[in-house]
Amino acid sequence: MKPLTGPEVVKLLKKQGWELKRIRGSHYIFLKEGHDAVISVPVHGKRVLKLGVQHGILKDAGITWEEVEELLR
Repeated sequence: MKPLTGPEVVKLLKKQGWELKRIRGSHYIFLKEGHDAVISVPVHGKRVLKLGVQHGILKDAGITWEEVEELLR
């Protein structure tokens, strides 16, 4: 499992159809039509996200690790 940065997660979410609704401080808030989840991604420059935060975001978005590897190519 490769650690991801905030900007990388933002890129992944946008490729999966998630829409950036607003930015509040250093947190990017995403919504997707047809999903109940509201996803908040902390973006602190190129700082790597903690694995628990990263796992929670990907789980809420319904993105698997195989998709992460494919989307980041």
